[in-house]
Amino acid sequence: MNEVQSPATGGTAQEPASAMADLERIQHLEERYLLQTYGRIPILLERGKGPYVFDSNGKRYLDFITGIGVNVLGYAHPRILKVMREQSARLIHSSNLYYNPYQGPLAQRLAQLSGMERAFFCNSGTEALEAALKLARLFGREQNAEKFEIVALDNSFHGRTYGALSVTGQPKYRDPYSPVLPGVRFVAPGDRDALTAAVGPQTCAILLEPIQGEGGVYELDAAYLAHAAQLAHQHNAALIFDEIQCGLGRTGKYFAYQWTSVVPDMVVTAKPIANGLPLGCLLARGAVANGFRPGLHGTTFGGGPLTCRVALEVLDTIEQDRLLENVQQMGAQIREGLMNLRSKFRNIRALRGRGAMWGIDLDGPAKPVVDAARELGLLANATHETVVRLLPPYILSPEQVDQGLRLLTRALKRV
Repeated sequence: MNEVQSPATGGTAQEPASAMADLERIQHLEERYLLQTYGRIPILLERGKGPYVFDSNGKRYLDFITGIGVNVLGYAHPRILKVMREQSARLIHSSNLYYNPYQGPLAQRLAQLSGMERAFFCNSGTEALEAALKLARLFGREQNAEKFEIVALDNSFHGRTYGALSVTGQPKYRDPYSPVLPGVRFVAPGDRDALTAAVGPQTCAILLEPIQGEGGVYELDAAYLAHAAQLAHQHNAALIFDEIQCGLGRTGKYFAYQWTSVVPDMVVTAKPIANGLPLGCLLARGAVANGFRPGLHGTTFGGGPLTCRVALEVLDTIEQDRLLENVQQMGAQIREGLMNLRSKFRNIRALRGRGAMWGIDLDGPAKPVVDAARELGLLANATHETVVRLLPPYILSPEQVDQGLRLLTRALKRV
């Protein structure tokens, strides 16, 4: 394969004709052999370093979407690479028929960080949410066979498996698969009266995202979370927080609910936990946490030695490198920069977010801005049609934040 020096990276990159041929070959294979579930963006990513990724042409992109909130330590982080090399040479998978050295310590660490008591490890956020739904149904059934209803929020997103889809408050995701699971009630986020009316003796769980990510980066206020907790206690229902996207440091605390005094009965998390390796987690406390018994739930791959060891290293890195503080400082810098943008561009209707999670709500489609940003070397994405979503890694320097804001400014000018 012909290679040339890439001025953008200082490394090697394929000649343009060869890189284009590779992209076309991959596109052809995927169109021919993959189930068509994704609308791919026409770039072929090959490697990453720090907060940057590089395509087959050698073009560098500053990554402000991080695999949709996953690669919070960036790419090729030396500590993560070292642990992966060591553990993959020792033991990658052993199944949950046996103990491994890292699942128990990771469960303890996450319980201490979250205020929970027990953990269940799986492979993704939607699997963690499915486990939470099952545990909630068990909790309700122990009280009353009719206590099976779940109250969830409009505009929410909880995953694409059947149960998670059934509690997702966006018809565009649910309707193609109707009828979905029965016993789910949806209410408007932030409407305390509607929530009060929906919760009753048959409610086994109240489910919400402290910050709705796919719904456009909408944060629920502390008073509403406290009201949900009071209703859950009043009706002996489980309070479940979905922090798959907003959890594990994304807001500048380990969990978004820690900005308030509210502690849920269950919290699900996933995306950043192993910096790109597939790992999800359900955390639970109190009576709810005792619902599972051997044989009632399980997973083949979840909680394996490689992923759990990497997750422990991720948590160590966040703590030792003081990355929560960096996320908070980054958030203040991004907020100031976005407020400056809003004063210049009248098509920005609203800015929402904190820490390393931001939504720029436009008065028209967000995709043209995202496309322009990509052409300029900044990766973001469009969610909820009109929102440019930013989920940068936790490791950004102030200079890299400024670089991202400059590229975003140029993209808005183009559009």
